[in-house]
Amino acid sequence: MFHRIGVAAYKADLNNIIALSELLNNPEKKFRSIHVAGTNGKGSVTHMLASVLQEAGYKTGLFTSPHLKDFRERIRINGRMIGEETITNFVEKYKHSFDEIKPSFFEWTTALAFKFFADEKVDIAVIETGLGGRLDSTNIIFPELSVITNISYDHMPLLGDSLGKIAFEKAGIIKKNVPVVIGERQKESEEVFIKKADEMDTSLVFASENYKSEVITLIDEGQKFRIREGDKILYDELLIDLSGNYQAKNICTVLQSLEILKKLFPKINENNIKNGLRKVSESTGLQGRWQVIGRTPLTIVDVAHNEAGIKLVMDQLNTMRETFQTSNAPDSHRDQTPIFQKLHIVFGIVNDKNPSHILSHLPKHATYYFCKADIPRALDANELKNTASSFNIKGESYPSVKAALHAAQNNADKDDLVFVGGSTFVVAEAI
Repeated sequence: MFHRIGVAAYKADLNNIIALSELLNNPEKKFRSIHVAGTNGKGSVTHMLASVLQEAGYKTGLFTSPHLKDFRERIRINGRMIGEETITNFVEKYKHSFDEIKPSFFEWTTALAFKFFADEKVDIAVIETGLGGRLDSTNIIFPELSVITNISYDHMPLLGDSLGKIAFEKAGIIKKNVPVVIGERQKESEEVFIKKADEMDTSLVFASENYKSEVITLIDEGQKFRIREGDKILYDELLIDLSGNYQAKNICTVLQSLEILKKLFPKINENNIKNGLRKVSESTGLQGRWQVIGRTPLTIVDVAHNEAGIKLVMDQLNTMRETFQTSNAPDSHRDQTPIFQKLHIVFGIVNDKNPSHILSHLPKHATYYFCKADIPRALDANELKNTASSFNIKGESYPSVKAALHAAQNNADKDDLVFVGGSTFVVAEAI
């Protein structure tokens, strides 16, 4: 299982998933789909698109990874998780064939999802890649639309040591005559995507060239954006029930994608776009994106786990801290801006990340509680603490995420903030 043990579980070809698909009578050909890849943001984009499609009345499948608490989170239809009996029946029926094919955990999970969507006759399924794109198990679908959110450094031993090489792997989801949306235009990767789209004889659009967004209000239910399309204001107050400044980029990718999808799925209109974005978490079960799990003290978790993602969430924490320090009347702003006095960070990472790249973005003014998630791939908490000390980042190590979180919340005053992150698995245990 890649997410637990790392590189040893990765299969760098499509042979197994093709064999599984043939065994199951090619279920991926029996439903329409949208394919989403990218280094950061693909989970949020996938869930937002699914929520809007559900709101428009389409029976919508959703395949994502990893899960936080329950394996069934990965496979949903209209927000409802796949049934336990469906999973056990699938494994029992095909176990002997699996023994011959020897699929990875992700390969048989992908096959299960595709068969479930086909059997349930979904109108559309939004499919998130697991890792990369070109050789990802999901890449046997022929979608209506391909979406690539952005490119940054992650899984470099598998995907390459430059943004161009990583972009090449992500670009592998681009199919002949299937329109492509790229979330962010980036100098290091744009030519890779343009060349691939030309080879596949398909249209390509950069969402960041057409849409601009700005946060105008932060509220308990999420945030309101002002959206510009070119020179005109498209939405003056677009409410999204997802927090985190990084959603400003994701919403542009989603709106650009929906502009294309409207032509393919005519029931999509402005009302169900607004309603779908207003209740993404409710409709799809999305968790772990700037999610509040406690109020006194304010406790926030976020699954950002690579250099670019960590930088974004730490920038947001720094902005929030500056707001507190510069506000003359903090209580009057508390409804709009979640501000705090002292910052406590519960932090753990996996052992195949370069700690230096991540630690360099962490604020030095915080109090740290280093921990190790309960998986083989997690980095030892004492080792993380010792490495962090070379960056002048100080704290104590704890034997578990639970112990670290408990200590942080006990040490924090009611006006402090506890942030939990660094790894999807740390967040999962905190939730």
